[in-house]
Amino acid sequence: MSPPRLRIAIVGGGPAGLTLGLLLHKRGIPFIIFELRQKPTPEELAKPAGSLDLHQESGLAAIRGCDLFDEFSSLTGDCTEAQRISNKDGNIIYTDEGELSNRPEISRHKLTELLLSHLPASLIKWGHKLLGAKSSTASGHTEIELDFGQNGKQTFDLVIGADGAWSRVRTLLTDVNPQYAGVQFITLNIRQITTRYPHLAELVGLGSFACLGDRHGVSSQRSVQDVARIYIMISTEDEHFATTTGLSSKTPAQAKGKLIDGGLPFSRWGTNIKELVAVACDDESAANPSAHLDIMPLYSLPVGHSWEHRPCVTLIGDAAHLMCPWAGEGVNLAMKDSLLLSQAIIKAHEIAGQDAVSLQDALDPLMKEFEANMMAGAKEEAQGTVENGKMMFGSDDGATALAHFFKSHGYEAIEMPTADSAIRPRS
Repeated sequence: MSPPRLRIAIVGGGPAGLTLGLLLHKRGIPFIIFELRQKPTPEELAKPAGSLDLHQESGLAAIRGCDLFDEFSSLTGDCTEAQRISNKDGNIIYTDEGELSNRPEISRHKLTELLLSHLPASLIKWGHKLLGAKSSTASGHTEIELDFGQNGKQTFDLVIGADGAWSRVRTLLTDVNPQYAGVQFITLNIRQITTRYPHLAELVGLGSFACLGDRHGVSSQRSVQDVARIYIMISTEDEHFATTTGLSSKTPAQAKGKLIDGGLPFSRWGTNIKELVAVACDDESAANPSAHLDIMPLYSLPVGHSWEHRPCVTLIGDAAHLMCPWAGEGVNLAMKDSLLLSQAIIKAHEIAGQDAVSLQDALDPLMKEFEANMMAGAKEEAQGTVENGKMMFGSDDGATALAHFFKSHGYEAIEMPTADSAIRPRS
């Protein structure tokens, strides 16, 4: 009888989990991905979503590792790499056309669809909510039991937590949780902006737009179907700002007055910026009349967050190093983690073959090295992200500071935030 093969579970079907799965699948290494959400429909994946800029040394390196660069390139371009910065009066103080950038933008939905299209459906278990995980060791062999509630319990030799900010896999390694980062994020859409609101389309441009002032911000990215995604960023020490202000119970149209004339600093901003917010609120409510305002707090793990290595379990992506989106590094680091961890697992297979016990022995030092390198790289990026946040929201004139930074360092030094890292507290 052949020896048992290493049982691998990837918890989380976001960019990190899907990228890792595809990299292992290409080398014939078996695994199962467990994802909380139901499988997205083609209609859902066709909707506008946040745009992700992938970096050469991380996200694009993983795409190339998956042999998907040509397909990936054909899916970019809904949001260009152009950049505009406005002060709070609505005056443009910096523009470029992305000529200094080499970080193509792709819709999060298109990236998800691309990765899913190359993974057999049998390798992903949708609708599986992880309720708990526990580790046990017998006869020198460590196993981890995952509890999926009504979907049962399953045992694995290696578990990778790609389950985001409120990772339950992380509880096997540390009791550290994300901390409120002092910013609230509101997401809205303006549909068919070029034909319906050409003056606003001209304001935000074909790529990314940012208006900063009074320690707050309004930004935009272009998306599919001629949509402009509008993000409103409110600095506040009140983690429960959405509830205490009543905004969470309002529709965007109902919230419009409070946002632009109800005491928030936006009431003193330029007419064109207030119009951008007002149109976005009205358009969002027209498209989804009963939906409440999409407002959520930003969270991050402490800079330099780490854990003591334990066999048979590790973390990647936001589960390992959640940070704010002020440097555009979240998805990029997640995909880089997946690439490097896949290389460690593949190398262990080459050393030990298929036997589970031998593979655990071969993989453990490789995984320990991977974690040390991941933590060091994530710490550096997290420190840069904090500094970018201070530059953008640490003074009353973040626009001038950001424009100076762009002029001094070039476009690739910083990216505009999206709501992809705006994580709600776990229920």
